[in-house]
Amino acid sequence: MNSPRKIVIVGASLAGLRGAENLRRAGYDGRLVLVGAEPHLPYDRPPLSKEILQGTWDADRIPLRRQPYEELDLELRLGTRATGLDPSGRVVELAAGAREEYDALLIASGAAARSLPGQPDLEGIHLLRTLDDSLAIRGELEGSPRVLVVGAGFIGAEVAASCRQRGLEVTVVEPMPVPLLRGLGQRMGEVSAQIHRDHGVDLRCGIGVTGFEGGSRVERVRLSDGSSVEADVVVVGVGAAPVTDWLESSGLPLEDGVVCDAHCRTPAPGVFAAGDVARFHNPIFDEVMRIEHWSNAAEQSVAATDNMLAGEAAQPYRHVPWFWSDQYDVKIQFAGRLSAEDRMQVVWGSIDERKFVALYGRAGRLVGVLAFNRPRALIQYKKLIGEGANWEEAVGQN
Repeated sequence: MNSPRKIVIVGASLAGLRGAENLRRAGYDGRLVLVGAEPHLPYDRPPLSKEILQGTWDADRIPLRRQPYEELDLELRLGTRATGLDPSGRVVELAAGAREEYDALLIASGAAARSLPGQPDLEGIHLLRTLDDSLAIRGELEGSPRVLVVGAGFIGAEVAASCRQRGLEVTVVEPMPVPLLRGLGQRMGEVSAQIHRDHGVDLRCGIGVTGFEGGSRVERVRLSDGSSVEADVVVVGVGAAPVTDWLESSGLPLEDGVVCDAHCRTPAPGVFAAGDVARFHNPIFDEVMRIEHWSNAAEQSVAATDNMLAGEAAQPYRHVPWFWSDQYDVKIQFAGRLSAEDRMQVVWGSIDERKFVALYGRAGRLVGVLAFNRPRALIQYKKLIGEGANWEEAVGQN
């Protein structure tokens, strides 16, 4: 296609900003509009559950861009929610009746934290996704409350660790048999569970929440085993859902995200998607996936905007998912794609010492690597996964 005269990016977080920066870096000199639902300039989300909650960082430490925004020549629409999309007319509808026409569009609207079914509107019950969420929780932690975390995925585990590092009483309830089951598997989930228990967390697995009690403010939480937990602050960390409500009447295919091809293109002309909201075909694994990782948001937005300008020369986006999590004195890193059928083998170090590297294999191929306090090893094996290395070769690397 001809170079677009005006590009609109919906989503002023990591994917949106990196896409805008890449367009200017590539020499695009047309109009560039960045729409964001939050009033803040783009900021880094990983510290929200760690340094911000712990009180060791303030909000001025987390902007994603330190250079002047004037260099990008952006038209910023912050504090403005996208409410609809008309692909045939190439128009994004915004709150308060505003409209933005486009020649090309990058959908980078991200994901929103999920609530529990029937979750009441009581003071003291929080979700954690935005800077304002994190600051609100941090303010409540100043009073040395009893904290209950619902969900022991990565957000819940990091919140629990941050609260314990503040010396607070922390209970975690998780309906799965171990923390991080989907992310790390049963055996490594057990390792994660023991880390939290060693640091004084009251971790209760295989248990869900059945209700909340209190007047205007939460006082206790009822659990599925018939018990209850006294709590002054509750943080619900049960995952995130892609923000696609504004696209429901657009005709775009929506299935746990915006469905796009390996080039990050949707079926609508000139419309691409990237980051937490994008469900794409990944050639490395020959699988359609949606990835809620920092690294994917940063890299996919670059690929999408490159392809936006490339036309017929567009290239498929090949990505090995990887993420990290800092909990207490442990850095957990994983790269690849895990399934319940994978074989796992520790190839270096000791699980008991929490400094090791484990590999995951499927159908004779290396598909994953987990590193506890061993960051350099992850880079080596991540490269092998991208190259399609077989299992025996990968194990023999050590």
